[in-house]
Amino acid sequence: MFIAPRILEAGDTDGDGKLSPAEAKAGARKFVEASTPKGKKGLDEESLARALNQYAGPEGDPEVGPGFFIAPALLELADTDKNKTISADEAAEFAAKTVAEADSEKAGGIELQALAQAINARIGPPPGFGPGGPGGPGGPPGFGADREIAADYDADGDGTLSSEERKTARAELKKERAAGPGRGRPGFGPRGGMRPPGFGGGEPEATPGKKVSPKDVKQYPDKGLYDDDIVRTVFLNFENEDWEAELEEFHGTDVEVPAEMTVDGQKYPGVGVHFRGMSSYMGVSAGHKRSLNVSIDFSDENQRLYGYKTLNLLNSHEDPSFLHTVLYSKIARAYIPAPKANFVHVVINGESWGLYANAQQFDKIFLTENYGSDKGARWKVRGNPGADGGLRYVGDDLEEYESRFQMKSGGKKDWKALIEVCRVLDETPPDELKDAIEPILDVEGVLKFLALDNALINGDGYWTRASDFSLFRDGAGKFHVIPHDMNEAFGPAMMFGPGMGRGGPGMGPGGPGGGRFGGPQGGALQKQQRGGPQGKQGRGFGGPGMGPGGPGGPGGGNVDLDPLVGLDNQRTPLRSKLLAVPEYKARYLELVNQITDEWLDWNRLGPIVAAQAKLIDPYVKEDTRKLSTYEAFQAAVADAPPVAEPGQAGPGRGRPVMSLRTFADKRRAYLKAYPGKAEPKK
Repeated sequence: MFIAPRILEAGDTDGDGKLSPAEAKAGARKFVEASTPKGKKGLDEESLARALNQYAGPEGDPEVGPGFFIAPALLELADTDKNKTISADEAAEFAAKTVAEADSEKAGGIELQALAQAINARIGPPPGFGPGGPGGPGGPPGFGADREIAADYDADGDGTLSSEERKTARAELKKERAAGPGRGRPGFGPRGGMRPPGFGGGEPEATPGKKVSPKDVKQYPDKGLYDDDIVRTVFLNFENEDWEAELEEFHGTDVEVPAEMTVDGQKYPGVGVHFRGMSSYMGVSAGHKRSLNVSIDFSDENQRLYGYKTLNLLNSHEDPSFLHTVLYSKIARAYIPAPKANFVHVVINGESWGLYANAQQFDKIFLTENYGSDKGARWKVRGNPGADGGLRYVGDDLEEYESRFQMKSGGKKDWKALIEVCRVLDETPPDELKDAIEPILDVEGVLKFLALDNALINGDGYWTRASDFSLFRDGAGKFHVIPHDMNEAFGPAMMFGPGMGRGGPGMGPGGPGGGRFGGPQGGALQKQQRGGPQGKQGRGFGGPGMGPGGPGGPGGGNVDLDPLVGLDNQRTPLRSKLLAVPEYKARYLELVNQITDEWLDWNRLGPIVAAQAKLIDPYVKEDTRKLSTYEAFQAAVADAPPVAEPGQAGPGRGRPVMSLRTFADKRRAYLKAYPGKAEPKK
C-alpha cells in the first residue's frame, strides 16, 4: 500500500528501519490528535479520509488521495465503541495490535515489506489493487479493464455517442464521483467532486503552442507510418473546445471522443480518441501533454492510415530524451517481434501539442507482420507495480487468470492453454522442464525478451513488475511474449523497482519519489532506499517497489542491476523457473552479453542517438506542453562522457535523470565485468 512508506518514515523514531508496536501506537495517537477538529473527540469517516490524504496523498491535498478508500475500512476496524469516530486511543491500540501481529518473528518491529503487507491484510488496498503481499491481481485505478458505459448512453443505438449523449454521460459521471467511493469508476478522487486532472507536478509550465495548419507542414505520402527518418504531423480536430476535460472525464471508460484526423493532407473522419496510460496520465497535470490512443477505425471499420488502424501517441513521461521508446523498439526488433516506433508532431484544434512517440498497436496487423498469420489468442498484461501477471500458477480457477490477463482475442481453450503453461512452469522440476515447456512456449524468444528487459533496465519491465507485456498463442498452440511499455528503459530503475538482490517476492525499496511520500532527507525510510538522489518535492509517488526484494544488492538508482535478479521470485516464473534450467540460464547470460556488445557500445548506439536527436530537436525546442525542459533534453542526448552521479530527479515519480551515454557506458562496464556472464554464479 502506498501509505506504508510514509507511516514508516514518520513513525520510526529510533531510525532502525523498523516500526515497533510502541512506535506505531505513539505515531497513530499523534496523527489523530493532530488531525481531530477542535471540540471533537475523534475523526469521523470524512475527516479521517481528508487527514489521510493530507498526510500521505499527492502533495498533501486533502481532496485527493487514497484516504477515501482507506478511511471506511479503518474506521470499521478501529472504532471499538462503534460511535462512528476513531479516537486517539482507538487509533493507538489498533496500530499497536496490527504491528504486533505482523511481527511474527518477534523481532521487536517490522520493516517496510511486512508493514505494507500488514496494512493490505487488515485494511485492504483501494479498489482495483488486489490483495496485499506478493502479487495480488489488479492494480491502481486505470490498471484494470476500462469500465464499459458507452452502451448505457447510446440512446439512438448507432454504436457511437453523439455530443448530446456524451454530455449526458459526463453529467452522470460527475454525479457518481461526487457521491464518493463505491459509486462510479474507482479513482483517487475527492468525495465532494471531480478528481483534479492528474496528480502531475514538477513539469515546466505549460503554455499554448503555436497555431499550425495542414498547409504549414511537410507531407510524406510515400513514407511508411513508422519510418524513423521523418516527423509526420497528425492533426486532430474535436467538435468541442473543452476536449481535454472531456477526455479526462471519460478516462478509464470505453467511451471514445470523436474527432476528424488529417495526415499528409488526407482527412480521416470519425476517429475515436481517449487518454491512455496510468502513470503517464495520473502523473501529468492538466494542460501538459498526456498520451493519446486514436482508433482510426472507430466510425468506419475499414478506415486505415497507411495500413494501420490504431495510433498510440506517447508523451515520453519520465524521459527527457524523448528517445526511450524508439530506441528500445529498434534494439528489441533486432531480436524478437516488438512494436515499431517513431515520432509524430500532434496538432489539436489548430494548436501544436508538441512531439509524441508513435508506438505500434499489438493487434492482428502486428501478428500478421511478425508471425505471418493473425490466427491465435492475444492477451495484454497491464502495467501495475503490484501485478501478478507473470504467469504464476494460482490453481485452475479461470477467474484468477481473468483478473490478471486481459484477453484481446481467443476463447476458453486458449484460457485453458494459458493455465497449462503456468502449471507446467510451476510444477515441473528443472531437469524435466525443457521437454515439457518447449512445445508450448517459445523459450528462445522468452530468453531474448528477458535479456532485453534486464540489459536495458526496463523500469516497468517483467523483471520488476511482472506486468507490462503482451502474450500471443499462435495457431500451433505455442505462446510468445512481446514487449509492451518501452518508455521506462535506459536509466535507473523507477521507484517501483526492487532492491536488486536475488531474493524472493517482496517490496524491495526503489528510488525515492518527490512529494509527500518521499520523506525528508535523513529519515528512516531514506536509510533503506537505494534509489539514488532525493527527488524534488512534487506530486510523485515515492516509496517502495512491488518487485522482487531480497537481501543485499544495489538498488534502483544505479545501473548495476544483477542479470540474475529474482531467481527465487514466484511472481516471475519466466525468470525463476526457466533460469533454474542450467542450459536456459547459460543461454540467457549469453544473450545479455550479446546485447551489451551489440547495443551498449556507444560507438554503435551513439550515432543512432545523434541522428534521432537531430531529427526531433526543433520539435522539442518548440514544444510548449512537454514534461521536461529543452535543457534536460540536450543533456539526455549529449555525446559526453559519463557523469559521476545519475543527476537530479526527474519530474513525476522522481526517476533520476541519466543521459543515454551515461547509461550505455556504465551499464556496459558493469555487464562486461559481471562475473557470471560466462559462468553463472552459484
